[in-house]
Amino acid sequence: MKKEEIRVAVLRIEGTNCEQESFDAFARLGVKPEFVHLKRLLGIDCTKEECRDIFDYHCLMIPGGFSAGDYVRAGAIFAARMKSMLKDKLAEYVKEGYPIIGVCNGFQVLIELGLLPGIDEVISEYPKACLMTNDSNRFECRPTLLKHENNGNCVFTGKIKKGEIRLIPSAHTEGKLMFPIDEQKRYVKMLEENDQIVFKYVNPKGEYAGYPWNPNGSVSNIAGICNLEGNVFGMMPHPERVFYRHQHPDWTRTGKLDEPGDGRDVFESVVEHLIKRF
Repeated sequence: MKKEEIRVAVLRIEGTNCEQESFDAFARLGVKPEFVHLKRLLGIDCTKEECRDIFDYHCLMIPGGFSAGDYVRAGAIFAARMKSMLKDKLAEYVKEGYPIIGVCNGFQVLIELGLLPGIDEVISEYPKACLMTNDSNRFECRPTLLKHENNGNCVFTGKIKKGEIRLIPSAHTEGKLMFPIDEQKRYVKMLEENDQIVFKYVNPKGEYAGYPWNPNGSVSNIAGICNLEGNVFGMMPHPERVFYRHQHPDWTRTGKLDEPGDGRDVFESVVEHLIKRF
């Protein structure tokens, strides 16, 4: 497949507010992103010409924000709307190898959908994990350092070396990844064994550390995970916000203006994967 043939759906409903940065990240790489309101996938309040099918796209992105005002739980309403009418198609989409990425609120949606952690089944009947309120009990907006933990399973980080540390900013209130308390160690062990842990929060020395380096208290410092097959990926920090080096808080000190930012490889990795895969 040629790069210009790749179509990416940037999904949104009321309250999503990171769709423009997400759209731009893909557009800058020469693929064809499209803003797609969820109703167009559900066939609600749209004409036949406006309706879309998820298989019209080679990749789905669920961006950050506060979908449906984060009422009930962050991402829960967005996920419930998708699951009510798209569950079977989503499962088929994932089984056929199409990639899905959820960032921040999008990660919360993927957890609520049951697409992540995706250990035992493609999409679970109920959430097997949750993203709880940060330990600080407040909105955390700060640069965060992420260590790449994946051995190559995740299609969104193929261009990032294992052990490499990237600066990718976080901005969330409910980012504390947790599993059922009585099974938490088992879940983390399975994720490690399955190569499903993608990023962990670290300090400037590359060490796993607590607050503020881990901005939310997430178990085992986990910042991003993928499903068993590696084509569904969720992370709390925002790679689309550091596509260019001049978007980094230290760019004036380093003098690096026009170089790629630390988040760009997330998008380049999946584009390269799609070119090879399809």
